[in-house]
This record gives sequence, C-alpha cells and structure tokens, in this order.
Amino acid sequence: MTMISTRGRYALRVMTDLALYSKGEYIPMKDVAARQEISLKYLEQILPVLTKHGLVETVHGKGGGYRLTRKPSEYRIGEILRLTEGDLAPVACLAEDAPPCSKINECKSIRFWQGLDKVINEYIDSYTLADLM
Repeated sequence: MTMISTRGRYALRVMTDLALYSKGEYIPMKDVAARQEISLKYLEQILPVLTKHGLVETVHGKGGGYRLTRKPSEYRIGEILRLTEGDLAPVACLAEDAPPCSKINECKSIRFWQGLDKVINEYIDSYTLADLM
C-alpha cells in the first residue's frame, strides 16, 4: 500500500501555510518553517520542486519569499502529492512506468487494484488547498 512520505505531507503543510498567510505577499520560508515546525533544511529540498513546476513563485532578497501562483481553490491535493511523491499506484503493476504484466489476463485481483487506484486518485483530486484551509 502506498504511504505518503514526510516529503508529501510537508509539501501539503507548506502549500496550506502559504494559502493561509500570504494574501498575495511573499512569505519568508523561515516564517513557514517556524509555524509548521519543519526544518529550513528540509523545506529547501521541497520548495525547488514546487517552484520548478510552477505551484509557487519566489523572490530573493529583502521582502522576498514564496507565494502561491494560483488561488487555493485551483490546487488539487492530488497534483501536489503526485508532484512530491511520484506515482501513487497501490501496486507496482499499475504504476505509470510499469512494464506490461505478463499475468494481466489471468490476474484475479487486477480489477480490485484498479478500483482502489481509482478511489485513491478520485479522493485526492476531490480536495483542494481551499478545503484544507
């Protein structure tokens, strides 16, 4: 079963914090780190991924920091988790980059795993950052 790692959980906390506190301004990462009780060093590993993929933008120097690039209601939780976690498939054979399974035609459990995968993805895509606020 796929478990969401610390990286994914912290990314959600950072994004929710920015949604709650930024009001369009740039928020210094040290402020987010203090509020969320996450080390700055750990955040420095997560934020480049969020920035590179356009979920947040940054300005360096005085008055700089990070802010969201869209309204909180426009961020699906699934988007954030897939970006930081990668594939969330419950079994390896359903992963995006999985080679075709030679047992697919005889597999008695594949429909179960496909259903679980669908439920997971529909659930995480049904929530937005606004919902977490």
